[in-house]
Amino acid sequence: MRARYDRRPDDEPPMPPALHAPWLDEQLFGRRMVFLRGPIEPEMASRTAATLLALDAAGAEPISMHMSAEQGTLAAVWTLVDAIDSLQAPVHATAVGEVSAAALGVFCAAARRSAFAHARFRLAEPRVTSPGGNADQVVAEAGRYLRDLEDLILRISGATGQPRSRVEDDLQSGRFLTAQDAVEYGLVAEIVKR
Repeated sequence: MRARYDRRPDDEPPMPPALHAPWLDEQLFGRRMVFLRGPIEPEMASRTAATLLALDAAGAEPISMHMSAEQGTLAAVWTLVDAIDSLQAPVHATAVGEVSAAALGVFCAAARRSAFAHARFRLAEPRVTSPGGNADQVVAEAGRYLRDLEDLILRISGATGQPRSRVEDDLQSGRFLTAQDAVEYGLVAEIVKR
């Protein structure tokens, strides 16, 4: 058996490392903390929703969710938004990196939103997954995307107090916000300080 450093290019690629060591996940769970890092895809959304539901069942104290999530699919985002909406315990979201596109829906679902000083936000339309199939299936998928996009616009508008038309324009233009800009926009209530 060859050592890891002795791999040849044609060998199977190594498994990606876990985001956290198992002991760290246990510590975070015990402190009612959840980390969302990376694109919000179906597997990550299901795992995070299960963690949120388990924490909610364990007590009504607030759940702290730290986010650095760029992009993601709208279907996965709505899995998390629906889970957050169903909780008895309030979710307090903190942006620790960039939160953008579809991930903004999850951020806006939180009862309280804050950001680290160097967090960034990008208001951008979520990416479109390439539909396959016949013309009717492509049209149906486009209709679903537009309904989900409208839900995202309304979620951001409701959370920020910005008019729907302004949110839609900002998503189309791909507007970037610093943490301070996000406070002024209504996306964030406070910037985390020592």
